[in-house]
Amino acid sequence: MGGFPILTAMLAVPLIAAIACFFVEAKPARVIALAATLANLALGVLLWANYDIGGAQWQFQEEANLFAGFQYKLGIDGIALLLIILSVFLMPICILASWESIQKRVGEFMAAFLVMETLMIGVFAAQDLFLFYIFFEAGLIPMYLIIGIWGGADRIYASYKFFLYTLLGSVLMLIAMLWMVNQAGTTDIPTLMQYDFAPGAQTWLWLAFFASFAVKMPMWPVHTWLPDAHVQAPTAGSVILAGVLLKMGGYGFIRFSLPMFPEASAQFAWLVFALSMIAVVLTSLIALVQEDMKKLIAYSSVAHMAIVTVGLFAFNVQGLEGAMMVMLGHGLVSGALFLCVGVIYDRLHTREIDRYGGLSINMPKYALFFMLFTMASIGLPGTSNFVGEFLALAGIYQVSSWVTLVCTTGIILGAAYMLYLYWRVAFGIQKNEDAAAMSDLNVREWAILAPIAAAVLWMGVYPESFLAPMRKDIAALEARVARAAPEGDAQLAAGEPRRQAANAVAAPEHHGEDEGDH
Repeated sequence: MGGFPILTAMLAVPLIAAIACFFVEAKPARVIALAATLANLALGVLLWANYDIGGAQWQFQEEANLFAGFQYKLGIDGIALLLIILSVFLMPICILASWESIQKRVGEFMAAFLVMETLMIGVFAAQDLFLFYIFFEAGLIPMYLIIGIWGGADRIYASYKFFLYTLLGSVLMLIAMLWMVNQAGTTDIPTLMQYDFAPGAQTWLWLAFFASFAVKMPMWPVHTWLPDAHVQAPTAGSVILAGVLLKMGGYGFIRFSLPMFPEASAQFAWLVFALSMIAVVLTSLIALVQEDMKKLIAYSSVAHMAIVTVGLFAFNVQGLEGAMMVMLGHGLVSGALFLCVGVIYDRLHTREIDRYGGLSINMPKYALFFMLFTMASIGLPGTSNFVGEFLALAGIYQVSSWVTLVCTTGIILGAAYMLYLYWRVAFGIQKNEDAAAMSDLNVREWAILAPIAAAVLWMGVYPESFLAPMRKDIAALEARVARAAPEGDAQLAAGEPRRQAANAVAAPEHHGEDEGDH
């Protein structure tokens, strides 16, 4: 890259455009926002093209001392790269999705989205502890405004609930960060990832970080803010909330909880498994009885993110890779499903499933896209979610067959509620004349659904292009946590604790001439 500060550029482009949006009318604001997000997408493609898969773990690093020892330090590994690509890919689609549906205070709406793009990229690129915290928490503000100003009838209640849930969890994380910096003497995240905190301290630190990341995911039982936020948010707000903001919780586990507190992560692995199993089954059953399309997809998000947490705490390569692939796949598919809801909501202004039916007759192109994303959501082979869910379940099977069984039951329930939704919307008798009179996709709607459809199929057919950039980083993380890996039911039954096996792999014995026998 010749020393070009590409990460800083990706932070600056939407921020400058956001300022410009405050001083122009609605139409120029839309154009500026779309141009800025497309420019950032181009920078993201450039970042991906120049990422050296076999190179150093941390690349494109930028560093500067700002004030009072505060470090402006950016850099990415393969994990952060893919989440940044997901963010910049969805943003122009969100701007296009809001092109006609947002008519009041358009400049402020576009500015809020552009500021949020800067903050999302900052979360994944930050390499200083407090810089990460600023980006992580500041991201609440534009989403709070998007829900509270441009949301539905109960938008004030939903925005306050969203803000308070996520903020309260993060206060404990800030206290833990202050203790960590005092103990380790650095705010550098890569250094802290290799620092060995005392096991007793790890327990409290892990719980403090868990309070924040569990709400962000969200995990059961602190998930109740999500359905309200999704239902009240405008379509684009739901897309970016499900597509990127939920992934910050998973990213937090990968970047902080697992490498910095491996012993505590192993200690609490079964707590995570228990909460995840409840979430997979319970929220799937709740989704099955929903009459509001957005609320159904919101509950499905909780169930899918539970697959992420069990994969992460499987402490093996398959589980970690599967969790990352589920995050990426879910980011695409859930965003696309909310866009599909938005398409028909813009025409009929209702999300009630019973108001539709038989849309495959008058909206065949829409029904085709909706079918693809429905099948991807339930993990059809050849689509994005299949790869991640298969890897995550393969990883957790090495730890517990019972957890795997329960999570697989959740996937079966997922097929039930998604197919039931599709059947009621796309097939059946057209009993409402206004729904039967709706027109099929226009050019703008093609432009927002077709790229995601292509990405979903690409990820399902050729997952190696997504696995390759993060494989080295996942292996490094697995090596870090392997020493503390929890003993699974299969290992306990065989009398071969995993911890001993991991140590044997990490430090094989040598006995001179007897090495062959050993």
